[in-house]
Amino acid sequence: MSSGSLYVIKLGSSTIVNHPHIFEEISLIVKRGNQVLLVAGGAEAIKQKYESIPRTMPFLTLPSGDEVRYCSPEEMPIIRAAYHEIILPTIHTQLKDYGLSVYSQLGGDQGLVYGEKAKPLKVIKDQKTIIVRDSLFGHFVGSHVAFLKFALQAFDVVCVSPPILDPELDVYINIDADVLAAHLAVDLEAHHLRFVTGTAGLLEDVEDKHSTIESVYTNDELSFVKGRMKQKVRAAQLAIQQGICDVNITGPHTLEAPGKTWFWNMDRELGAFDLLNKVARIPSVSQDEHVLAHYLLETIKQPSVSAEIDHAGNIVFRKGNGPNTLLLLGHIDTVPHVWPVRSDSKGITGRGIVDAKGCFVNFIHMLQEVEVPEQGSLLVIGAVEEEISSSKGAHFIRDHYKADAVIIGEPSGVESLTLGYYGLFKLEITIHRAQEHTAAKDSQSVIDELYSVVSDIRVLVRDIDPHSLSSLIDIEHHNERGFLTVKGTLNFRISPAAGNDYQKKIDLSFGENVTVDILRATPGFSNSRTGSLVKAFVRSFAKQEKSIHYIKKRGTSDMNTLATTWDSVPMVAYGPGDSSLDHTNDEYLHYGEVEETRTILKEAVNEWFRLRLEE
Repeated sequence: MSSGSLYVIKLGSSTIVNHPHIFEEISLIVKRGNQVLLVAGGAEAIKQKYESIPRTMPFLTLPSGDEVRYCSPEEMPIIRAAYHEIILPTIHTQLKDYGLSVYSQLGGDQGLVYGEKAKPLKVIKDQKTIIVRDSLFGHFVGSHVAFLKFALQAFDVVCVSPPILDPELDVYINIDADVLAAHLAVDLEAHHLRFVTGTAGLLEDVEDKHSTIESVYTNDELSFVKGRMKQKVRAAQLAIQQGICDVNITGPHTLEAPGKTWFWNMDRELGAFDLLNKVARIPSVSQDEHVLAHYLLETIKQPSVSAEIDHAGNIVFRKGNGPNTLLLLGHIDTVPHVWPVRSDSKGITGRGIVDAKGCFVNFIHMLQEVEVPEQGSLLVIGAVEEEISSSKGAHFIRDHYKADAVIIGEPSGVESLTLGYYGLFKLEITIHRAQEHTAAKDSQSVIDELYSVVSDIRVLVRDIDPHSLSSLIDIEHHNERGFLTVKGTLNFRISPAAGNDYQKKIDLSFGENVTVDILRATPGFSNSRTGSLVKAFVRSFAKQEKSIHYIKKRGTSDMNTLATTWDSVPMVAYGPGDSSLDHTNDEYLHYGEVEETRTILKEAVNEWFRLRLEE
């Protein structure tokens, strides 16, 4: 029962029936706050059902040589029974053991998922081509998205399986479960799509269980793929072309093992921008950074670089073990609303590409490009939850790591260096009182009262910080049993000049019906233009024949969180991108800017180590 990111997970019946540990992995996804839609296959259960009758399971041979199950009107009740009696009860039982609520049904029940019966099949029988007209196989047309979204809100896990319904013929029709999963992922705008199989992803050689193909690109030739794996590949390609989700085939019978084949809707030959394009294509909305963090953990393999995911969920790389530590701190989460990532010859668009995946990928490249001296240590961290009030990743870093200087990965543009940020003072205002007639004498609605309180608070904050900015960003209102409640979220951007204890100067008492809770009170921070860190950038800019422009931003970053206790540690922010595009639907990053900032960053990092060792 969550409004988090949506995972669509297709499980084969062998995994469902014979490998119950998969349900523990699914429970962990739910417990991280995500929604899960399971799409269940049925081959193993259908086989068991036929054996229990007993009855021979009929197959058809296609001209390609592939065999498919013959699903005539006489066979359809047996197929439906296999799902009702074996697959769905098994899923219910396993997930309930982990305390999860489950809703499940055949896709065709009540026409939840509907399609169209396929044309008559050409098949080979006795070495002759014949036409089979009564095969109840079909293709996907659509689903009742609103109902599925409601069910995903109401239950921890929703499970849908074939067959689906042909509403014109009013008959159930069979559909490949992999293809069904792909279509539902597209319909529901899922963030992640997984095909769990019995092998370690897609194998180049089916006889070699270690021959996993790590990545499949748009125009890759896959003629070696045989049998049932063809449908998984077809479904994966459909999803990356039409959906917003990241896609992989994973196994054997697990979501978490390294045996994965990722499918990318991008060209193979992107060179220095390959990682950037892949990171952009893995959705990582705040509190759903797990997939991206683990992808980076499994992908960035260098002999001189250690890697781990810490207890907060941050992805942490370290190169060198010397006492002089430079921290490159980016964040891997984004704000919500994910759209399909698209690349052209000049750049890339997608959620978070400016704020701030482009910056963090540049940091990762430093692990390979920078020669860390013996007395130095380069720490590269991708923090979680930077885009929400918790700042979980940055708080953990502040309390558990140490550094002598910090470069924050946020967009500044090629020729600017960010020296500081405004702080964030975030309030939740709640007004709760009995309802009254709006025509009553001196009556004031709770919403009007909220606006009045907001106005008063704005005056109080301006008195201690004339440079502050404010925005009422959310209002909720409801009437329950004769009592009215309104909640408003009020944000202030607080200038560094207000100091660290500004909130203590503001009286937020407004009477018994009004409660004001402080959700966050992070002070502003501004770094000096002197010192070795800024000097390192000055020299790097000069080497590229560029003049440096110093800026202070009115937003807030993880720099502010670190500065609450790391007040003597020099910090700046630098990275590619136009920050005016942050959080918009127009995020676009130019490859040329990525290259230029990467060059300047590399030289600045090298120069900082040189200056540090001279001190």
